[in-house]
Amino acid sequence: MKQKLKSKRGAVKRFKVTGTGKVKAMKMGRRHILTSKTQKLKRQMRQGMILKPCDAKNIKLLLLK
Repeated sequence: MKQKLKSKRGAVKRFKVTGTGKVKAMKMGRRHILTSKTQKLKRQMRQGMILKPCDAKNIKLLLLK
């Protein structure tokens, strides 16, 4: 019997695959040094983002989807 392949646990915590197959991630840059960032930028960083197809292909390999 072959062993099951395990997905990369770091990728599982950072990315989600939507129902239509797109890969969703949170925007970076919201952890520290927020005083020098504008309110508009911080507000925009709250929203998630959909990865480009070229990046999504690699992430799906890590997630085994």
